[in-house]
Amino acid sequence: MDIITVRDLAVGYGDVRILESLDFSVPSVRITAVVGTSGCGKSTLLKTLAGLQPPLAGEVYFRSERVDFLSEASLASLYRGIGVLYQDGALLNNMTLFENVALPVRMQQPEMPEAVLREMVHDRLSQVDLIASAAKYPAELSGGMRKRGALARALVLDPAVVLCDEPAGGLDPITSGHLDDLLLRLRETFRMTFVVVTHELRSIERIADKVLVLNGGRLHMAGGLADVRNSSDAFVKTFFLRKVDHDDP
Repeated sequence: MDIITVRDLAVGYGDVRILESLDFSVPSVRITAVVGTSGCGKSTLLKTLAGLQPPLAGEVYFRSERVDFLSEASLASLYRGIGVLYQDGALLNNMTLFENVALPVRMQQPEMPEAVLREMVHDRLSQVDLIASAAKYPAELSGGMRKRGALARALVLDPAVVLCDEPAGGLDPITSGHLDDLLLRLRETFRMTFVVVTHELRSIERIADKVLVLNGGRLHMAGGLADVRNSSDAFVKTFFLRKVDHDDP
């Protein structure tokens, strides 16, 4: 079953189309990797799927409901079912980790009793192995811990889908591998769906069930990891045959 479907989608800014004529679906309880060269529109596509950037054309369906034409209020309600892990984590430096994770709940469900909120936040921090760091500020956390803290914030409202923009960006291979393992564990344990923008070959090959390859402003190829990985297409072969030691710091 697919949880997100797009038809003839165009994304960009103003009159500038970065990607167009996109047709693809995101299967439930799977990890879909969005890949391509730098600047090809991966992050813009993710923002559009998250409701943060309106599409320039086409249709977007979430749980079979068309959402690209909904009002801002209706979108805000609907998109509580989608969590976002931003590329740099985007934790607020003047708040503790606990307060960062609690922020979406305080904003969207201000009537929630404090005791219930505290239990929710502690539960999410436990899921990402950060309960002991709840009182720390972002500056006191390592890069990997900040990414996991941002993931806990993305999970706090129990989303059906989590959109991750370069979750392993800036991390060493060992820390990146631990984050990959965490995504896989969350998918299996909580039956979650992830869409992950990444250029990290190790991550793609460890976690991806489906791969969307962007190139030249369009969807170049889509399919299961093995099918895409073993494609004879010249662009795809070049992308996947990069030396991992050179590609990943």
